[in-house]
Amino acid sequence: MPDFVTSQGMLLLTAVLGYLLGSIPFGILVTRAMGLGDLRSIGSGNIGATNVLRTGNKRAALATLLLDGGKGALAVLMARWLVGGEDAAQVAGLAAFLGHLYPVWLGFKGGKGVATFLGLFLALDWRVGVCLCLTWLVTAVATRYSSIAALFAAASAGLWVLWWTDGSLLVLALVLTVLVYVRHSANLGRLKAGTEPRIGQKKG
Repeated sequence: MPDFVTSQGMLLLTAVLGYLLGSIPFGILVTRAMGLGDLRSIGSGNIGATNVLRTGNKRAALATLLLDGGKGALAVLMARWLVGGEDAAQVAGLAAFLGHLYPVWLGFKGGKGVATFLGLFLALDWRVGVCLCLTWLVTAVATRYSSIAALFAAASAGLWVLWWTDGSLLVLALVLTVLVYVRHSANLGRLKAGTEPRIGQKKG
């Protein structure tokens, strides 16, 4: 079999595995396991850590944050192990991100991908990932809005990539940034209207 066919097949395999890994709805699984009910009927209905926090259970929120971030990182590491090379790692990271946003198990209605976004960048280049995490954290502490923190972190991704790398991650960073903003369109509307809930605040 030609090497080209083999390499394309392995890229497809890592993309599929990355998507399936990313589509695991850890927020729903964690809240159910802890007896907190169906996360989709709580707060904003989102399956991410910020909405898990609205249950009042900080341990559940932390577990969701780590697991959602971990699946992005694991997808990247898995691709490097199976295929090698950064192209496969980026493909798997993007696939995991899309899996979280559009999980097949939930009718393609998923989360906003912020934790997965941070996790995959930590695995792709830890320096970029750390800077993104710090950007999110500082903004979240300053504003108490998870959505603003997410938008600031996403907007800074391209700058951190250019600062720390040769630019090979720039296209991926820009694509992920656009997706983060698309998924936060409702948040942008609520921020403009002054109705966006702050971190830990129960919506409505």
